[in-house]
Amino acid sequence: MPTLSINFDPAVIAHLMKASGDDTVQVTLTLGIGDKPSSPRQVIPHGPLADLMQADLLKAGTVLTFHQRRANRSGRAVVTPDGQLVVDGHATPYPSPSKAAEAVTGNVINGWTLWHVEDGRTLDVLRRELESRNPQ
Repeated sequence: MPTLSINFDPAVIAHLMKASGDDTVQVTLTLGIGDKPSSPRQVIPHGPLADLMQADLLKAGTVLTFHQRRANRSGRAVVTPDGQLVVDGHATPYPSPSKAAEAVTGNVINGWTLWHVEDGRTLDVLRRELESRNPQ
């Protein structure tokens, strides 16, 4: 029977120690060959959030939230390294902000104007910031 060895970077352990019960923590395991663990493959973001991530306006692990007072509804999602959104309570990542918002609200909705980063800016504001950096 082969031996399974799992090693975590100290930064991962520190993050796990700070996580609250409501946090979603994603761990990716890779297969190592022989005695040396394989180096982690670089994940390149794709999809609608890719440009924001490549411009460092949005990072993997960023928590997005929204609250709709009238509907008394809130949502929380985490950005994955490949640019998808993992919504609390849903096992499958969503490829776009709007699909992630629809998963929470049950309605077709503009996720770009709904989801907020921690400082309160919407994804739409981040997208406009990126456009202002690169006028065409």
